[in-house]
Amino acid sequence: MDDEHLGLLTQVADYYYEHNLKQDEIAKRTGYSRSMVSRLLAEAREKGIVEVHINYPLRRCPDIEDALKQAFNLKIVRVISRDTSGYHQMLRNLGKMSARLVEELVGDGVKKIGVAWGTALWEMTSALRKANYTDTRIFQVIGAAGALDPEIDGPNLARLLSEALGGQYFTIPAPLIVESPATRDALLHDPGIAHIMKEAASLDLALVGIGSMDPETSSWLRSGSLSRDQLIALTEMGTIGDVCGIIFDQKGNLQDLPIRKRVVGISATDLLNTPLKLGIAGGEMKTLPILGACRAGLVNCLVTDELSALFVLDRFREDKK
Repeated sequence: MDDEHLGLLTQVADYYYEHNLKQDEIAKRTGYSRSMVSRLLAEAREKGIVEVHINYPLRRCPDIEDALKQAFNLKIVRVISRDTSGYHQMLRNLGKMSARLVEELVGDGVKKIGVAWGTALWEMTSALRKANYTDTRIFQVIGAAGALDPEIDGPNLARLLSEALGGQYFTIPAPLIVESPATRDALLHDPGIAHIMKEAASLDLALVGIGSMDPETSSWLRSGSLSRDQLIALTEMGTIGDVCGIIFDQKGNLQDLPIRKRVVGISATDLLNTPLKLGIAGGEMKTLPILGACRAGLVNCLVTDELSALFVLDRFREDKK
C-alpha cells in the first residue's frame, strides 16, 4: 500500500469514526462517490487501520466484594460475576475490569506504578485505553521470567503500560531467579538495578499477579524459573503461592526459605509498605494463593471472579471456626 492510499484510508476513517460524519458528507469533502467511501471504510477495517472493539458490560457482585473487604481489610475489591464462559474468557474479563480500575486510579493521581509479570497482568495492559499521563512512571519490580514467555514478561508489560498511559518506563535487566545469593546481591548493587529498587520503595501502586505453586499451572514452571521437583519441594514445605517472588503459606505467613535469597526484585518490606497493591487472579487453582496473599497483606486491592471469591470466603470462615 503506497503512502497516498494509506493517507486516504486514514482520512476517510477519521472523518467517519472520529468526527461522526455521514458517508454522504465524506463523499462531498473528498470528491469520491458514496459507494467509494463505503468501500474505503471497509478496506480501512480490513487493513487494520480501524479496529472495532465491543465492550460488553461486566456484571459485578457487590455483596461478595463487601464480604472480601471486611474479611481481609482490603481497600478495593472487584468481583466479576462468573457466567458459563471458560477460563480464558474469564481472564480477559478480569483484565478489562482491572484496566478500568487502573484508569480510575491514575486519573485520581497515581503516578508511580510498579508491575510484575503474568497472564492476568497482560490481559489488563491489553485492555487499557490510550491516555496521556506524561508524568506517569512505570517500573518493572521483579526480574524477567525469560524467553519462554516474553509477551507476559515484566519488560513487555512495563512497555505496554507506558504506551497506554503515556508515561516513561524502566526495566530490570536480570532474571527473576539467579544461581546464588551472591549473584543476586551483585545484581542488586548494579547502579541501574539499584536505582529501580530504590524507586520501588516508594510506589503509589503495585500491579501484581498471584502465583500458584501447583506444578500443573505454575508460571514459575512454565517460564523455566523453577523445575517441577523444586516446586514440589516448596509445596511440601507449605508454600502455597507467591506475589512478586515473595512466597507464603496458606495462613499468610511469609516464608524465609533459601530460594528467596536468589530472587531479584522488590523486597517484602517495600511491597507491604506500598499504599495500593492490586492483585489480579482468578480460577480454581488460584483460590488458595489468593487466600494466602490477602492474609499476608501482599495485596490490599483485588480483582477476581465470583467462584474464586466464594471459595476464598468459605475457606476463611472455616478457618475461623
